[in-house]
Amino acid sequence: MGQIKNALIRYRVIDKAIRNKYKPFPSKAELRKACEDALFGNDDGENICDSTIEKDLFFLRMEQDAPIKYSKRNGGYYYNSDTFSLDDIPLTDQDMDAIRFAANTLSQFKDVEMFKQFGFAIDKIVEKVAISNDPFTEESSSLVQFEAAHSVKGNEFLSILLTAIRQKKYTYFEYGGFTSEKKKSRKVVPLLLKEYRNRWYLICHDCVKETIITYALERMENVEVSDIISTEIITFNNEKFFQNAIGITVNNSNPQLVLFKAENVASKYIDSQPFHTSQTIVKEGKNKTTFSLQVIISEELIRSLMSYGGELEVIEPEDLRNTIKKRIVEMSERYDI
Repeated sequence: MGQIKNALIRYRVIDKAIRNKYKPFPSKAELRKACEDALFGNDDGENICDSTIEKDLFFLRMEQDAPIKYSKRNGGYYYNSDTFSLDDIPLTDQDMDAIRFAANTLSQFKDVEMFKQFGFAIDKIVEKVAISNDPFTEESSSLVQFEAAHSVKGNEFLSILLTAIRQKKYTYFEYGGFTSEKKKSRKVVPLLLKEYRNRWYLICHDCVKETIITYALERMENVEVSDIISTEIITFNNEKFFQNAIGITVNNSNPQLVLFKAENVASKYIDSQPFHTSQTIVKEGKNKTTFSLQVIISEELIRSLMSYGGELEVIEPEDLRNTIKKRIVEMSERYDI
């Protein structure tokens, strides 16, 4: 994928260089230097050779119908058409579908405070996609619906918290839980912003509790970033922090082996959309399939397992099985079963 991306960038650089009216007739060496500078920040010839540029020119001529000619008199390349540009090459149906999907996805976030600075650009993209030559564009767009968040409460803090993470500055805010309306003051060092099920969370080092804690942005108020840069040594790896977790909850416990059985129909759904990357099939029976997970036991895990109701049975660990059994008993009592 990296090689393809680099080639696409080279094509654009070559096209721009040939169309440059202030420096016409670029030589092969000049094209190579321009490409190398765009991709690698230098032009010493260590990354791109002349033969690569020759292949690029051949591709542009053959595949993109680029009217590239070589002028012996001027010692460089030029277009024998004043109107040609790679920017004018029409997009395929697949390209347009991909752009429509991207545009619709972007449009969902244009009113979020963090992305408002790009609102005009997003509107222009959506507008350009809408005004296409495809007579079925409007019909097609009505056939695809994207999942959208119904609430963006707390998203106004995304930008300020991202700045705090980059600058490693102490941050203060008032925070309230679901079970109590009382707000408590927090002093933290922000480490990571994470989205889960259309809600944003801040993973941070709580300076009072002296541990890594997750706070929901929707329950924050009066967020302020101080001018003081944290010098605390905080052990945190944003790539590995959630590797054993399902959802947003990460506690100090170690991941455990979770075994559960699912009936045939449920097992097909679970296999097609795993709970976690560690999920594997242990045994396939006539009526049930046994799965295993290596994860931290969390509320998100419990809710995910219980969402399959009687089609799924947790085998172990015993503590998890008992927790789910207790909730089933409470539910049956609530419904007078």
